[in-house]
Amino acid sequence: MRITIAREALLKPLLLVGGIVEKKQTQQILSNVLVQIEADRARITATDNEVEIVANTRVDGAVPGMITMPARKLIDICRTLPDDAVIQIDVEGDRAIVKSQKSRFMLATLPAADFPSVKTDQAQYEFALPQKELKHMIEKTQFAMAQQDVRYYLNGLMLEMDNGHWRAVATDGHRLAVTSVHVDIALPGKTQIIVPRKAVVELGRLLENSDTPIKVKVGSNYLRVNFEEMQFTSKLIDGRFPDYERVLPKETVNKIVADKDTLRQCLIRASILSNEKYRGIRLKFAHDQMCATAQNPEQEQAEDEIPVVYSGPELDIGFNVNYLLDAVNAVDTPNVEMWLADSNTMGMLKPEGANNNSVYVVMPMRL
Repeated sequence: MRITIAREALLKPLLLVGGIVEKKQTQQILSNVLVQIEADRARITATDNEVEIVANTRVDGAVPGMITMPARKLIDICRTLPDDAVIQIDVEGDRAIVKSQKSRFMLATLPAADFPSVKTDQAQYEFALPQKELKHMIEKTQFAMAQQDVRYYLNGLMLEMDNGHWRAVATDGHRLAVTSVHVDIALPGKTQIIVPRKAVVELGRLLENSDTPIKVKVGSNYLRVNFEEMQFTSKLIDGRFPDYERVLPKETVNKIVADKDTLRQCLIRASILSNEKYRGIRLKFAHDQMCATAQNPEQEQAEDEIPVVYSGPELDIGFNVNYLLDAVNAVDTPNVEMWLADSNTMGMLKPEGANNNSVYVVMPMRL
């Protein structure tokens, strides 16, 4: 096998697929990328047995074949070569020789036949949407996913498909994030899948904030997203996601409207002296005012007051300030709506306006 390729043409697909290659792998071959050469095209694949990314690129001259090479070392070689470098790769036995001008590297290889792939079946659903729509869904919800929770079905993002809608839901048991977009799809009923946390984070990295369409395929055990020159595939979590609709407040009693940036800075200032472990903060609402207070085991205290739009009864409620800040940061309107009932009931935050499809729920804390 032999290829001749411009540095940039090789580095770009390597960086796209390299995000899922971890330094410590249970199988040595998972530290490699699979390079397949056909005519004037190179197909580069990386996998961790749960997520698989395939990127295509053009080569100037090639002898067809396939081999696996160490991903990180190949990326580092490409990075350190001059921008206008032309790279030649020759495979001889179990070694790959990488040359560019007077630079020469000899890398160990492993057989392409041993490289695993994510098994897929016939897609049950297929639809297309702009990249920015899926990227928006991930950015607005991924922060609420659990990390290494024993309830494994929480360690991912639930995607719910319904007629004309695609909804993303994430929860770690303490807070909930929900957002949705319109998609051109007709289904007999609701369908839910759970995408693992690592796949969600990686997919969010690959997506661009553009109108370029992507094709989404959903099978019985996988999600696949096809780009122009790339294919992303992830296994799904086999589990039943909690009924998130039961958590969404049915009765919204007291509405508070605050300037997003003012609220955010207030929470940050008050959090400086909060308990580092529990991150508790107390919010007190009176007529058009919000007072945020916090204290820590050293008996240090912080207090910060900002104007809000509120005309209801006095309210006093505690929250984890990190959860509040995550929700506020996800809001993409100038003002934030907060809906509260009492000190023992979960609070709901959302962008101001009736046309927004994002909702954030945070459980209260006893302080």
